[in-house]
Amino acid sequence: MDFDQTVFDTLIIGGGPGGLTAGIYLRRFTRNVALVDKGHSRLSWIPVSHNYPGFPEGINGKDLLENLRAQLGNYGGHVIPGEITGLRIEDGLFVGDYLSPEGDTNPLRAHTVLLATGVADAGMPVERWDEAVASGAVRLCPVCDGYDVIDKRIGVVTSEVNPVGHALFMRTFSQDVLLFERSAESSINDEERRQLDAAKVRLVGSPLVGVTMSEDLKPVLHTADGEDYPCDVFYPMLGETARSDLAASLGALTVECSKLLVDDHLRTSVPGLYAIGDVTRGLNQIAVATGQAAIAATNIHNTLPWALR
Repeated sequence: MDFDQTVFDTLIIGGGPGGLTAGIYLRRFTRNVALVDKGHSRLSWIPVSHNYPGFPEGINGKDLLENLRAQLGNYGGHVIPGEITGLRIEDGLFVGDYLSPEGDTNPLRAHTVLLATGVADAGMPVERWDEAVASGAVRLCPVCDGYDVIDKRIGVVTSEVNPVGHALFMRTFSQDVLLFERSAESSINDEERRQLDAAKVRLVGSPLVGVTMSEDLKPVLHTADGEDYPCDVFYPMLGETARSDLAASLGALTVECSKLLVDDHLRTSVPGLYAIGDVTRGLNQIAVATGQAAIAATNIHNTLPWALR
């Protein structure tokens, strides 16, 4: 794809729910937008989301993405498949290094950039991962679907930032919650152990070494001492690193997990560079990303010269 000397009002990097919503808003503001996506949205992992507003029976993640793409298309927008591999500022414009799926490269210029690149998950040895996620045996977001696993046997792994928080959160939904350590060296302090005891969360002493799936797709958690723990649902709490390298290369401020620090208008510390969704510090939720997209897109429109017709 040859962009010639086109200067876009906004380059949107990432075509998940946040990026697509921002694209819809900006196209409805009659802005010239380039939305580049390499097709790895975590939303596509979700078999059914029951907490996204407006879908009383739930919505499949891939279907929601397709709906958003179609809505963008209604206003003359579209997703450009490929990747932005570098980002810089030249002569007062942002320049993204666009790499097409065929391997072609082109510079892509814009007055503003909106980053909606999400996070990269850390690994966890789970057998038949795709099937397990699709069936709901392995789940990634307690906030999203805790209601859907009420009274199930729930396995949770300690997370690096808040080792016991997710297990305590799941006690809202079930009396049968097991918490597994990630390594032989415990990450849990005495106060956190008291919290687990008070909530009647069972802490498994030996660290988790792997997860297999039973014939009926139930997770079986295996610990270093050779014990097996059958569960109905497993939350691996993978840990994450924000895909913020493009912004960081321009000097944008980051905080824990490489997440971007933004203000109330979703502006990073680099003028003209915005970020929304999971790549920013905050609650990882589809509804949050789409709400942030509306705020950022409106601010971008009001900041740019008026699009007079």
